[in-house]
Amino acid sequence: MDRRNFIKNSSLGTSALLFSGAMWNSFATIGNDQVYRIGIIGFGDRGSGLFNVLRDFHNKFEVTAICDPLDFRQDHARKAADTNKVKLYRDHRKLLENKEIDAVIIATPLNTHYEIAKNSIEAGKHVLLEKAMAFTTDQALNLARIAENHPRQTLQIGHQYRYSPLYYKVRKMIQDGYLGKVTQIDARWDRNWNWRRPVPDPKLERKINWRMYKDYSGGLPAELLSHQMDFIHWAFDCLPTTIYGTGGIDRYKDGRETYDNVQVNIRYEKEDMIGNFGATCSNQHDGYSFRIKGSKGMVSLLVDDGLFYPEPETRKELEEVDGVSGATKLTWSDDKNGIRLVDSPLKDGSYYAFQDFYRAISENTLPDSNVYTGGSTAICVALANKSIYGGGICKWQPEYSLGSVAPERSQRAREPEKTSNIEH
Repeated sequence: MDRRNFIKNSSLGTSALLFSGAMWNSFATIGNDQVYRIGIIGFGDRGSGLFNVLRDFHNKFEVTAICDPLDFRQDHARKAADTNKVKLYRDHRKLLENKEIDAVIIATPLNTHYEIAKNSIEAGKHVLLEKAMAFTTDQALNLARIAENHPRQTLQIGHQYRYSPLYYKVRKMIQDGYLGKVTQIDARWDRNWNWRRPVPDPKLERKINWRMYKDYSGGLPAELLSHQMDFIHWAFDCLPTTIYGTGGIDRYKDGRETYDNVQVNIRYEKEDMIGNFGATCSNQHDGYSFRIKGSKGMVSLLVDDGLFYPEPETRKELEEVDGVSGATKLTWSDDKNGIRLVDSPLKDGSYYAFQDFYRAISENTLPDSNVYTGGSTAICVALANKSIYGGGICKWQPEYSLGSVAPERSQRAREPEKTSNIEH
């Protein structure tokens, strides 16, 4: 670590360190003045939640259609939206025939992602597709090819948590060497809850609690751990080498098929790095926990907060007064000598994801969470589940690489070509 450069790039005397405010400000300025008309496909918890987030983007996006086949969600949509302005559909294909719709949000069960995304792209719509991008490796590979063949349509994948400015900051820390040589990632997302939604009619059990059934869902790896897996691929510009998982239905013997307790070990051979990703439905103490451990320090992340813990020698360097810059000593948090990485409340990650979605559509460039990064994560999740349920170690195959992990290494042939105004 270059102590002088660290000092110059730090906001000394405050608890938010390491970078200037330029990156934070870049999130406030996006795109042009065009308003894009949005259709939401799937109006469950996630779809209706994104509908509410879009209220903050009334001058960028306008929801003009909502699609869901279930009666009670149709009723929910009628109460949430002005049906004089928002048309309701039960079949996504009918919504896609609406030429006035510019883009769609797909917030449906995982097993439907591929078909609906394929239909949407081929209908000329921009797409924000919830994670995971696809259910199987073949679907991920095929969807990447479809996106390549439709370069004017934006395809963003909904790994919204890493869209927070905090996660851009940590990615920059990793790239600039503040953590030193990273060898271990410990990621968890725990809860003490059965994950079950209320069902108004027993016939709707699998449609509402689809996360619990193998034909519809990738379970905990897809719904929770994919976010942290995705960040590692993106931040380190890396891919797995081997994936090993285990798990079981260890608490809730209620007819579910997906496991309520899982652990996945991933080896990143080229990076000399191991990732440990786990989730349980039986204890909430750790909740969301994400630790990235390097030879110079560790970052410990929550969804909207983070601390940097320097190793002893690194801390000694950072505490010295720089006579050239006139900087004073660093200010430490009260959490065992960690440096807090944010000093102001952050918005939900979906807010920042919508900013990038608007930018990508307006500038005709790849979103930061795109078919390459999202596809790699979807394949990683599929292989993790193959190992969890089938046993054995899964190896990453060359054809899984989708030609790229980082979009800057494989720009799609788009016109006009513009540079992102999101700082990396």
